[in-house]
Amino acid sequence: MKVYGDKISGNCLKVKYTADHLGLPYTWVDVDIMAGGAKTPEFLSKNPQGQVPYVELDGGRVLAQSNAIIRYLAKDSPLLPTDNYLQAKVDEWLFWEQYSHEPYIAVNRFQMKYLGKTRHELESWRVERGEQALRFMDKHLQANPWLVESGISVADIALLAYTRLCHEGGFTLDTTPNVAGWVGRCEKTLGISGP
Repeated sequence: MKVYGDKISGNCLKVKYTADHLGLPYTWVDVDIMAGGAKTPEFLSKNPQGQVPYVELDGGRVLAQSNAIIRYLAKDSPLLPTDNYLQAKVDEWLFWEQYSHEPYIAVNRFQMKYLGKTRHELESWRVERGEQALRFMDKHLQANPWLVESGISVADIALLAYTRLCHEGGFTLDTTPNVAGWVGRCEKTLGISGP
C-alpha cells in the first residue's frame, strides 16, 4: 500500500496513526501541498479530487478522504467495533469531525501556522465554533474515556489529529481538561510523541 500525504496535514496524520497502530505495511509518498503537489497532472490522474491523503491499495485501487481510509484500514481490527450500533456511533463522530470540528480547528491552524495570520486576524465566528467543538468533546469525555464505549477507535484517531495540534490554531485545552486527558491517553495508546 502507498499512502500519499503531507505530514503537516492532520487528515494525512490520521492515516499514518491508524496504519502504524495496526502495524500495516505501507510506503509513505510525500506530497507537498504548500507547493501544489496535489495539483500536478500526475497526481490528478490518480486522484482527481486533488487532495491528500489518498491511498493506492494492492492491485492499484485508490481510496481518498481520510475518514473513509481509516475506516477501511480498521476493518476487522479493535479500532472498529463489530457491533453495528457501535460502528454507527463511530461514524457519527467521523461525520461530526468533518462538519463541526475540522472546518474550525484545522482551518484556524492552517491560517496561523502556514499563512502567518495572528489569532486576532482569524474569523471570530470560526474561533467560536472551534471552541464550541472542544467544549462539546469535553462534556462527552467527562463520563467516557474514549469517544465510543468500545474503547479507542478510529473516531478517536480522526479527532485526535487536529485536536492535539489545536494550539497551533490559537486554541487551548486549558479550559477543557477532559479533552486534554483524552489527548494524552490517545497519544500513549497510539505511541505518538512530538508535534
